Amino acid sequence: MESLSAVVLAAGEGRRLRPLTRSRPKPMLPAATTPVLERVLDELIDAGVTDITVVVGYQRERVQSHFGPTYRNVPLTYVHQRSQLGTGDALLSIRGVVDGSMLVINGDQIVDRRIIADVVSAHERSDSVATLGLLQRSEVSTYGGVLVDRATDEETPTAPVVELVERPRDDREYRLNAGVYGLEPEIFEAISETTPRTGEHSLIDAISYLLETGSDGVPPVRGIESGGLWVDATYPWDVLEVAIELLDRGRGDRTTNGRERRTISPSSSIHGTAIVRGPVVVDDNCEIGPGAIVGPYACLGENVTVESGAVVERSVLDTDTRVRTNATVLECVTGQAVEIGAGTTIPGGPGDVRVGDRIFEEAALGALLADRVRDDGGVTYTPGSIVGPNATVRAGTTVRGSVAEGTEVRS
Repeated sequence: MESLSAVVLAAGEGRRLRPLTRSRPKPMLPAATTPVLERVLDELIDAGVTDITVVVGYQRERVQSHFGPTYRNVPLTYVHQRSQLGTGDALLSIRGVVDGSMLVINGDQIVDRRIIADVVSAHERSDSVATLGLLQRSEVSTYGGVLVDRATDEETPTAPVVELVERPRDDREYRLNAGVYGLEPEIFEAISETTPRTGEHSLIDAISYLLETGSDGVPPVRGIESGGLWVDATYPWDVLEVAIELLDRGRGDRTTNGRERRTISPSSSIHGTAIVRGPVVVDDNCEIGPGAIVGPYACLGENVTVESGAVVERSVLDTDTRVRTNATVLECVTGQAVEIGAGTTIPGGPGDVRVGDRIFEEAALGALLADRVRDDGGVTYTPGSIVGPNATVRAGTTVRGSVAEGTEVRS
């Protein structure tokens, strides 16, 4: 395992997750209560990787200040991608920093250590330039599809890759691209030879270039089919789905120093008359008041307060959020330092959600409240509401649709 250095691509913003990513990159959003990138690093280290380079860009200070120079006693090298010009450009930024074979992994998707180990093992035994981690999934149309040549020696765990298709729409037998790659240094030249699309260099385009220009003999790209957990948040409501998936798999807990695992922190205070219905995650220094009901599928980040009589269910509440007395919070995602006022109602989804210029109908989202939103109480949020950072919602208001950053909403 030590022969492959790991490169984690964590420079992107995650625009489709706005406004959650207005002040931090997608890899730092919570998966349950743990930043996605922290879970990625945990899986790499638990798979035996000890040499990690992290490519940072958008809001890079949030990444570097959180992890510092080492994580779980493994040194971290940071490389700054100054402009976010695609995954290929991100990889070019580490040219000269990482020598020889490398393991490349997306820092904004949660990938099981089994997939990592399978790719490393397969690539170390292969003469190909690239080895891709693949998964069997019934639905790949929103991600990357990979076609492989199935007419290969059954004793070989890998198969030659025939084609890569982003967001495939036909009915061919695709495998899901898990975003885990074993790569040789020839990939840098392939990236340089590809023509940028919409101003960005794509790693997928570079791998497709290898397929197009490969000579007879050794397949330039091979895939290894694996299994285990793989989850990704593309849109705001996916933050809820990721949390539910982790909780259902018993993976929602926090890790302390890579050893201690827990779902309710011993430093949190839960009143004797409160009800906590699992599965839940309650992080450090949370407070759950008298008669409050938390769960199932509730994730409370560090220093979250749920006051007396409040109900929180199927929600992800980020750090320093406060739910005031008798509020009802269902299928809600908050940013940091949000205040949900007394008697406020978030009744849950489904609802129609606007993301950019698209409307997604019947999304499972009660409301998204971005960083430092404050409501004064008695507010009702219609399903699918999205409130931007630093907005204030005055008492008794009904919120519908999208509210811009810094807006004051009155009834």
